[in-house]
Amino acid sequence: MSASPPLESDLVEGKPARAPRRWDPVVKVTHWSIVTAIVANALFTEEGSDAHVWSGYALAAVLALRLLWGLIGPAEARFSAFPPSLRRALRHLREIRAGKKDVHRSHNPLGALMIYAIWSTLGIIIASGIAMAGPPSTAFGDRAPSGEVRQQVVAEHGHGDDAEEAEGAEREEGVWGEVHETAVNLLYILIALHIAGVIFETRRSGREILLAMLPARR
Repeated sequence: MSASPPLESDLVEGKPARAPRRWDPVVKVTHWSIVTAIVANALFTEEGSDAHVWSGYALAAVLALRLLWGLIGPAEARFSAFPPSLRRALRHLREIRAGKKDVHRSHNPLGALMIYAIWSTLGIIIASGIAMAGPPSTAFGDRAPSGEVRQQVVAEHGHGDDAEEAEGAEREEGVWGEVHETAVNLLYILIALHIAGVIFETRRSGREILLAMLPARR
């Protein structure tokens, strides 16, 4: 049974080790695939379009792969290497204030909290998107906006049970839409904080954090 990687810093003769951080190909591919899907749906696809939905399902598949890799991947990629811990995060803040520069083989405690926050928010975005679009077997094809569907039902069946059911479905979709939009906005804030954290930690520690995640970097 292999030993778990240190949760804190790796020290050599009492001093922080400066070995470059290395991420395995699965971590790199899933990281940049998630980035690509987020950028695509934010800038290049129309909300509710087939392209938007396809991108969302691709995002779900990639996130699922990364979570699975957190169970079976190499030591640095596993959840056990960067457990979410508010206590460790607060201690890491104190270390930063004290000018201590320990080197973490995986994410540092603050970075770990950010990663789990981003993953959780992505999960909410994916779940609310599926709730609105439906499962893959029914999510694609020509879909009229819910308001148009309700108007058509009312025109065909009057204001009976079918119309009330359509109105209820529209209200439910509206709730999921609010959840989806709120989670997306929260994701943008988390991404901005994540980028700021990477820049700060790179300047503070002198380590090439972003370069370590580039696909061609070994």
